[in-house]
Amino acid sequence: MTDPTDTDLADRYRTALEEERAALLTASEDTGEGRKPVMLDQTQVGRLSRMDAMQGQAMEAALEARRHGRIRAIDAALRRIEEGEFGWCDDCGSFIGFGRLDSDAAAMRCISCAS
Repeated sequence: MTDPTDTDLADRYRTALEEERAALLTASEDTGEGRKPVMLDQTQVGRLSRMDAMQGQAMEAALEARRHGRIRAIDAALRRIEEGEFGWCDDCGSFIGFGRLDSDAAAMRCISCAS
């Protein structure tokens, strides 16, 4: 099999990357309320409810950090598309492979180098 062209790769993966990025940004906006600081006023929230709220806030903050990490990876993949470097391993320069890119279009390394 011959290696794909940069245009083939861009056509195949750009839309999926852009859609995933948009979905992550929407999810980030939709969950903003859950990341707000927890009120410590005991007249409004009991101790256990406050602890639950604080745990929920911490979980939302961790999820948001993972979302932003994924957005950064997607942005890097989109930059590689624009630069004509998408789909090629950052370490060895060989084609990453459609299976790996289909699984994670933001992958930067072939399976051999990633191992």
